[in-house]
Amino acid sequence: AGAIARKLLAHTAQVEVWAYVRQVHTVVAMVDPSQVTLAAVESNIVRCPDPAAAEEMIARIEEARNAGDSLGGVVECVCRNVPLGLGEPVFDKLEADLARGMMSLPASKGFEVGSGFAGTTLTGIQHNDPFTADATGRVRTATNRSGGIQGGISNGEDIVFRVAFKPTATISQPQQTVDRGGQAVSLQARGRHDPCVLPRAVPVVEAMACLVLADHLLRQRGQGG
Repeated sequence: AGAIARKLLAHTAQVEVWAYVRQVHTVVAMVDPSQVTLAAVESNIVRCPDPAAAEEMIARIEEARNAGDSLGGVVECVCRNVPLGLGEPVFDKLEADLARGMMSLPASKGFEVGSGFAGTTLTGIQHNDPFTADATGRVRTATNRSGGIQGGISNGEDIVFRVAFKPTATISQPQQTVDRGGQAVSLQARGRHDPCVLPRAVPVVEAMACLVLADHLLRQRGQGG
């Protein structure tokens, strides 16, 4: 379904949706969402377009694997060429539907769009996106702290959001739990379990984003927008 939604978006509106690993544990990549390419994302096994950060992420994941532990992190996603006017001002806001979709993914624990939680440290004048006209006369925002969505509706700028994923719960270290009788027991998982789900989460985040955007695009077209 995600692949079909991606094709629909690309064919009807030239929309591009690219996700990548922005953070693993405390390792944060330096990435400009507007410049991210598929080739850069797929250039390494951790799917991080920052080569230096990718190496450190891989080393950190290997350390966790060897210790029988796991790591969480953040997947960032950029949606380009999204048409103006997708979403609703009250119910079915575009960012609300994106949040609903992303928080439905296994292991997801948080969602933020644009400046996200970092925006809470700014004042209103610092955070607001000034509007301006480009050389063609198109109205744009000089900054994109809103993450491409204002008032629940896409404004034509890149939609940028992030999804937090928890460390994998199933690890090989012994963990304290209780049995059906409420007695304390030790649980130690067996078999193959990823020490970090972030690289696998990248295409899943893309697919969910495509489904949400395609749904809103079809709604807009159906209403004659």
